[in-house]
Amino acid sequence: MIPRYTRPEMAAVWSPETRFRIWFEIEAHAAAAMAEIGQIPKEAASVIWEKGSKAKFDVARIDEIEREVKHDVIAFLTHLAEHVGPEARFVHQGLTSSDVLDTCLAVQLVRAADILIADIDRLLAALKARAFEHKLTPTIGRSHGIHAEPTTFGLKLAQAYAEFDRARARLVTAREEVGTCAISGAVGTFANIDPRIEAYVAAKLGLKPEPVSTQVIPRDRHAMYFATLGVIASSLERLAIEVRHLQRTEVLEAEEFFSEGQKGSSAMPHKRNPVLSENITGLARMVRGYALPAMENVALWHERDISHSSVERMIGPDATVTLDFALVRAAGLIEKLVVYPENMRGNLDRLGGLVHSQRVLIALTNKGVSREDAYRFVQRNAMRVWRERCDFLELLKADPDVSKALSASELAALFDLGYHTAHVDTIFTRVFGKA
Repeated sequence: MIPRYTRPEMAAVWSPETRFRIWFEIEAHAAAAMAEIGQIPKEAASVIWEKGSKAKFDVARIDEIEREVKHDVIAFLTHLAEHVGPEARFVHQGLTSSDVLDTCLAVQLVRAADILIADIDRLLAALKARAFEHKLTPTIGRSHGIHAEPTTFGLKLAQAYAEFDRARARLVTAREEVGTCAISGAVGTFANIDPRIEAYVAAKLGLKPEPVSTQVIPRDRHAMYFATLGVIASSLERLAIEVRHLQRTEVLEAEEFFSEGQKGSSAMPHKRNPVLSENITGLARMVRGYALPAMENVALWHERDISHSSVERMIGPDATVTLDFALVRAAGLIEKLVVYPENMRGNLDRLGGLVHSQRVLIALTNKGVSREDAYRFVQRNAMRVWRERCDFLELLKADPDVSKALSASELAALFDLGYHTAHVDTIFTRVFGKA
């Protein structure tokens, strides 16, 4: 985790203190369940809970023990015994290390997902507010980076809202899928631990029992989780690139908020750069990069190996921390985005009305002109506008082939901008529901 891109709430999910506290809760819940079914003394389970709950687990001490025993879970259990005393002999009975590690990882990934879902909710709120603010703000739609036809800035933001609404739904599904508990012992047969223990621990931790584990929880669940984070990151990059393009000097239809005292360049005092959206683009690349090793973790040897372990120790914190930061940055960017409707209108009119070419084409065909001829009549006038920067409507009025089919008033009516916003309400209702 890079401190520059880490928020405290998400960092806390992955701290050693949090990890050891979750390990304790798994062991203590298991002991309580064993006591309930008569496998260990109830007094022992109570002591484990009481002393372990009050314990402050010493990360340095656990690391010291691990340097000797070369096993992280054994190091923790040894340290726990230092707090609990003789009753610690009843801890971890029938469990294997993966029961603790995998169940803990599930808890952490679920907690991380909850933070990310809240982040998406903030971004969705920002996108919705700005979409309604600019619902009918006309702007040019572009395909291949070239002027296409008019749209509205509100529709651009509504598209992003719909995309992140899907992202939220996917993350909720990924959260549910990864939230499973395995307390099934070596190779997952429950030979030395009653299945009721797993069900008890799962319920206490808000997880579901893994239907069939080996010695580990199947990693297809984790692969889907990290793949979902990668897709969300890609959506963030799409939004960020739109802002970056709109902020270009030659476009300047919107730009990131530039605060008092902010500096854009060490050399050029005039610069106002889209640094936030560029940062989001870079962070998105990193999050996507974590999806592939997660998918490679699916293929483990037989009932388990530990090739997945080092990967998850890195990508678990890094992917969730990075996406958390990027989502919050994106929400702030949209909340404070500076929009220039007058520049949007200026760019819209920049090509002398060429953006209405399809309407003229359709109108000519409706008057009986063949599509091939209609396209040729419209295109030859459009190409003159590209070359000479003249007025498209005036050229069409002066074209004998066009004026033979359409009167001057009919042509002028085809240049009505409102035609392109007639169905904005319909789209908004589809995206946001009825007001």
